[in-house]
Amino acid sequence: MPIALFSIPLGLAGLGGAWQAAAQLLGAPGLAADLAYAAATVVWLCFSVIYCVSALRHDLGRFHLDLRHPLFGPLTAYIPVIAILLIAHYAPDLGAAARWLTFAAVAALAINAAALVAHWLNAPLDADALHPGYFLPVVAGPFIAGIGLAAVAEMSVAVAVFGIGIYFWLLLGAVITGRLFFGSALPQPFKPVLSILLSPPATASLAWFAIKPGQLDQVQAAIGGITLFTLLIQLFFLPDYLRLPFSSQHWVFTFPLAVLGNLGVRWTAALDFTGWRPVAWTILAFSTAAILAILGGTLRDLVRKLTAGRSA
Repeated sequence: MPIALFSIPLGLAGLGGAWQAAAQLLGAPGLAADLAYAAATVVWLCFSVIYCVSALRHDLGRFHLDLRHPLFGPLTAYIPVIAILLIAHYAPDLGAAARWLTFAAVAALAINAAALVAHWLNAPLDADALHPGYFLPVVAGPFIAGIGLAAVAEMSVAVAVFGIGIYFWLLLGAVITGRLFFGSALPQPFKPVLSILLSPPATASLAWFAIKPGQLDQVQAAIGGITLFTLLIQLFFLPDYLRLPFSSQHWVFTFPLAVLGNLGVRWTAALDFTGWRPVAWTILAFSTAAILAILGGTLRDLVRKLTAGRSA
């Protein structure tokens, strides 16, 4: 069970968040968000069970090895990060349990992130091993934790973890950008991770919307400007992205795409300019279509593999 495959339920949960924003602000049917979150929940549960059972039955040190892997170590944060998003969505149905489940998931993320940072400090990495995925546990993770905590009305704690995300965004941002500027080029199949550069400012913006719903204060304006400029940079990567042969790595694109759709709805609604609704729907439709195309490609490849297996 490769840990990188958890990008699938993360992307589906992100898509659910985008349609949840559309249901709240555009009057979209809530069924779309419910379906995306249900799919994310099923896939996350299946993957988590497979990963944990595999570790217990065959390799007790599997998680320990994954945690210290120079490329995939940061991806171990997928499991608690996705849990936070799912609990935030189902919080109204979970009642009082939602608060304690959120704290448990945030604590798991905190332990995971602290173990990673301690390892990085104790066993310095090869600079070429750094990639934007290192933002997941200590930058995007705390911002997503802020969203989860805001969903259970723990605003002070949400602001605290938001501060952690800002701190490590500044700290790691300079290091990772320096590696991309001056280190060796990323291998071609690993190019999709460049899309993760959009995640820190975009998840920060969503977290601040969760903490300050619908408000475009100075903090939100600053983060929004960074998000917009980072998105502009991503447009120059499109030729490289489009030349990549389709693979499971394309799921790395789905969470940034989903967050883009979510922010498109929230920002246009907050700006409340003439014609904001068609603009919001256009952004949401684009991000949804791109994610569904990746889902369709994955199902197509799965069918081909099953067919080839039966033929053999």
